[in-house]
Amino acid sequence: MIRSNKVRTLFALIVIALSVYITVTVPVRLGLDLRGGTQIVLETRSTPTTKADRAATDRTLEVLRGRVDALGVAEPTLVRSGSNRIIVELPGVQDPKKAADVLGRTAQLTFHPVLGVADPTEDTAKPKPGESKELLLPDESGQKLRLAKTALTGKDVKGADARFDQEMGAGWHVTIDFDKTGRGGWTKLTGEAACKPVGDPARRVAIVLDDRIISSPQVDPSVACGTGIPGGSTQITGSFSDAEARELALLINGGALPVPVETVEQHTVGPTLGATAIKATAWAAVIGTILTGLFIITVYRLTGFLATVALVCYGVISYAALAGLGATLTLPGLAGFVLAIGMAVDANVLVFERAREEYAGMHRPSTRSALTAGFRNAFSAIADSNITTLIAAGLLFFLSTGPVRGFAVTLAIGVIASMISALVITRVLAEFAVSRPSVRRRPLFTGLATTGRVRDFLVRRDPQLMKSPRRWLAVSAVVLVLAGTGIAVRGLNFGLEFTGGRMIEYSTSTPVDPERARTALADAGFPGMVVQSSGDSGLSVRTEELTDAEAAKVADTIGTLGGETEKVRDELIGPSIGDELRRNALIALSVALGAQLLYLAARFRWLFGSAAVATLAHDVLILVGVFAWLGKPIDGVFLASLLTVIGYSVNDSVVVFDRIRELVRRDRKAPLPEVCNKAILQTVPRTVNTGMGALLILASLAVFGGDSLTDFALALLIGLVVGTYSSVLTATPLAIEFNSRWGSTPSRPQRRKPAARRPAQGAQV
Repeated sequence: MIRSNKVRTLFALIVIALSVYITVTVPVRLGLDLRGGTQIVLETRSTPTTKADRAATDRTLEVLRGRVDALGVAEPTLVRSGSNRIIVELPGVQDPKKAADVLGRTAQLTFHPVLGVADPTEDTAKPKPGESKELLLPDESGQKLRLAKTALTGKDVKGADARFDQEMGAGWHVTIDFDKTGRGGWTKLTGEAACKPVGDPARRVAIVLDDRIISSPQVDPSVACGTGIPGGSTQITGSFSDAEARELALLINGGALPVPVETVEQHTVGPTLGATAIKATAWAAVIGTILTGLFIITVYRLTGFLATVALVCYGVISYAALAGLGATLTLPGLAGFVLAIGMAVDANVLVFERAREEYAGMHRPSTRSALTAGFRNAFSAIADSNITTLIAAGLLFFLSTGPVRGFAVTLAIGVIASMISALVITRVLAEFAVSRPSVRRRPLFTGLATTGRVRDFLVRRDPQLMKSPRRWLAVSAVVLVLAGTGIAVRGLNFGLEFTGGRMIEYSTSTPVDPERARTALADAGFPGMVVQSSGDSGLSVRTEELTDAEAAKVADTIGTLGGETEKVRDELIGPSIGDELRRNALIALSVALGAQLLYLAARFRWLFGSAAVATLAHDVLILVGVFAWLGKPIDGVFLASLLTVIGYSVNDSVVVFDRIRELVRRDRKAPLPEVCNKAILQTVPRTVNTGMGALLILASLAVFGGDSLTDFALALLIGLVVGTYSSVLTATPLAIEFNSRWGSTPSRPQRRKPAARRPAQGAQV
């Protein structure tokens, strides 16, 4: 026993010391939604000659990496997602159009002899009939030229550089140097063009980038016919600006993309929005932690104070884990970090309530022995409830992208850190404290020598909640029908992630009425836009398709109504991404319920697992229905809250079922309704106290977390109320009904001698 205490103490000290060191020395990596910037998701497309497979996407990624590095963006991130998608994160870049243009250009550079001027009525970029190798393209002035087949390509170029001609005053141009093979081809191309008369269009050489003539200079009269331009270099002129010349040189140096790419998703967040979100969520964390700590101290006194100290240690451990693993902290992830504070209280409450029960039942009460028994007896419920939450977090990670995946990471880290905090740090502190002679003489000071007001009330009243379990099932059915009616009547307001389209959020100097903005935009040629208020002086517009030129017109229209206008968020979701996210959302929910069923069936037999999973489906439908009635968006963040509710709801069911299993093992002949009623009354104090801790955190998140987290906190608050009710008054009655029909039990089978026939409602083995 003493040796175990020393090991736990040493482990706690090492973890805390290491966490403090990492917290001080390693900064956590912030996502783009917190530090500002642009994220672009590109999808590679197959061509008649090249398939957009994993290998082609990897080659494309390397070309894009060179382009991004040349842009000079600090700490860019480029990763392949799946077999044909590339995620590009550009911190600080607030012009998504420029970034997308540079990244999306295939950069197919070709050099062509000019055959002559084309008929203005002929189709551009189409081969001339009878001459399959001839192209028709407009030059810099718009005049259509007939071009012969490609003489040189970008593969023949050694390098390119943007330069400013100070001596001749020609401005910015791009110098191209050819490699050994290209030098000969360039000399031959210019030598053949020099044979044409001066002024003849055929004396020109066309330089084409992505099917667009960027320059078509005429060979200088000093160049003799057949001789060509020696030296293997040339200049591309065209009244370039500094930025245009550098961008062209960047594209040429970066090389051509092996396959074309298309922007299927784009997110741009201004730096002020991220800073505001960090500040608001930090306040929510501080206030929520203080309120939760005060509540725990009020209920559990000394041990509650020590649990609050362990809660602070939990925060340090979680932050250090995020920083040490190099995880990216996103806005939903930051919310998950705050939410996990409330969940961290759950393990402490479970232990303290079990310790109170042990103390009350002892012949010679001892707070030290009660605390040890509390940790031992609560471990099973703590492990089961946290594993189910980790299942939900794992599904979120593998079946989602972007910020929601960041939420899954922080939630998983929070769960693991909460177990370390409760089972190691709190235990070390509490066992040390209750062993002091001054504390032993004052057992009430520990908070463990009292049963608590909730438990005392239940003992006095002794309500028979499970006397008529079908009554509670009828109530759940009514609530379920009401929620389902919302889905049928109001429909679901799917967010941008699931529908596709473009959403831009603006901050205006004066508030703008959404209806007035909607009318003005309709007059400007945008009748189908969804316009909503965003914050105190913000406005968001959403539509299916919106080009950059149209977006500029929208911004001008809003500017006439709200004065100085700043774009704080710009999101673009392609239709293919929307379909995929909807599909993944359904898969995530189905797999979550299936995984919970398998785990709970293994722990409590399949009938009790089925009751828990049916209750989870009940909670999901009610939450979705409430959001349908309220007209709230169903988006990726809502999916994160939904899966979190699943994890939280099953936690309560696991605690009740764990107590039922324990009571059945004590008395296998007792009727199951009586056992369930007793288990509920014994676990209600834990449910109330844990619910209060989570409620204080979520209320702080809803009030202080800012507009971007309001719906997230609202969904979790609804889920908290519904999950607390259903885990007690839906899951348990369902288990009783299933048991009466199929005769299963929550305990594992054990070999025993044949027994006499038992009542149908009994806890049969």
